[in-house]
Amino acid sequence: MATGKTRLLVDAGLSVRETLRRLAEIAQPPERIDGILVTHEHSDHVSGLPRLARRLGVPVFATERTAASVDWGEAAPRLEIFQAGARLAIGDIDVDTFSIPHDAADPVGFCFRSQGIKIGLVTDLGYVPDSVRYQLRGTTALVLESNHDLEMLKVGPYPWPVKQRVMSRVGHLSNEMACEFVLTDLDSGTATLILAHLSEHNNHPEIVRMFAGDALARRGVSPRLVVAEQRRPTEIFVF
Repeated sequence: MATGKTRLLVDAGLSVRETLRRLAEIAQPPERIDGILVTHEHSDHVSGLPRLARRLGVPVFATERTAASVDWGEAAPRLEIFQAGARLAIGDIDVDTFSIPHDAADPVGFCFRSQGIKIGLVTDLGYVPDSVRYQLRGTTALVLESNHDLEMLKVGPYPWPVKQRVMSRVGHLSNEMACEFVLTDLDSGTATLILAHLSEHNNHPEIVRMFAGDALARRGVSPRLVVAEQRRPTEIFVF
């Protein structure tokens, strides 16, 4: 999320080298990042965080329990601790934080507001509770998890306990559950819907696009639909 004055990064699960490479690919200078916000402590979200935060010399915004669950290594960066539910003011961006259901210490989602634009970001949640549906009202753009196809997950390579975890109410949103949100709660004014956090083993971008396209048609709304892929950055979205 960026304005003309403030740039924020959410999570840092890639290596420092890969993060810097992807920032360069979209022409975003890393030295202009003003802070890193953390959704939760699972390795695919924080494995590169300690080194990246130290290298950039920027504060890390996290809940107390999330911060305590991260291995900071040689020295922790400057930590800005918040409680889920707080509104943060970082530069000219207001950040609403809210709890999400996931099997982590204190997982959160974010909504970013600036200059009349609202961007929601929710991944890594087992279902979409009413409290999260409320937070996502009025979004200009929404990044929403569409992690797995249920049939692919059931016949896929994961051990059964892992499959149960993914499908649980503290796991991940399936394509079907993401589309249920689209059908019932996606704000009609949302201009861009970005479906993200796809499993490499249990999903495929074209399946996600097919499910979501059908749900949007049934709902009678037509935001721009983007399916984010793991191996490359998306384009820059300008609002």
